[in-house]
Amino acid sequence: MSVHVCADHARKDGLFDRFVSPWLVHRACSLSPIAEQRQKIVPLAQGVIVELGMGSGLNMPFYDADKVKKLIGIDPGAALMNKAHMIAKTMSFDVDLHIVGAEDIPLEDQSVDTVLVTYSFCTIPDNAGAVREARRILRPGGRLLFSEHGISDKVSTAKWQNRLNGIWGKVAGGCHLNRNIESLLLGEGFEIAEIEKKRMSGVPGLLGFNYRGIARPR
Repeated sequence: MSVHVCADHARKDGLFDRFVSPWLVHRACSLSPIAEQRQKIVPLAQGVIVELGMGSGLNMPFYDADKVKKLIGIDPGAALMNKAHMIAKTMSFDVDLHIVGAEDIPLEDQSVDTVLVTYSFCTIPDNAGAVREARRILRPGGRLLFSEHGISDKVSTAKWQNRLNGIWGKVAGGCHLNRNIESLLLGEGFEIAEIEKKRMSGVPGLLGFNYRGIARPR
């Protein structure tokens, strides 16, 4: 087992983004209903895996080590990746951590078997660019595994998500309440092989509509 960290294009964060936002993000993403969703999707990853928006490394304990050839974590936030680094040192498989945005992944075309993204599409500034990068690095037959919160299928909830989206983003590290994960993937060259869309119990309605599934490049 080895761990390698590369600060490709480390983001220059202010005090709030370095000390407050990482704590808030880690706490929110540690909620038990979200952990349950991670436990359902993460073990499906196999081979050479790229995790977009690795954050503080909350997915790492859920990987099936027997299926992992190598894990490559991508995230622009140095503070969160420091947490991920500590967890990575306890893993039985090789981990490379790249402090860089998902819109510019430093990997060759068709070089990975699985791309995993969980609760990160809400904060990636250029979502479409990140999905195009995921498609670029996936080998033929590769899969994108996702579990994300987004726009609700309940009209009244969706209206409030749209109304509060800007305010929420300012206090929640750029998180968006109203992104349509299914439409995003379909619009950038993927087909949906499996998907479950439902409200997570125990999570506030504005954040609780979850998209979980498997996509493949068309």
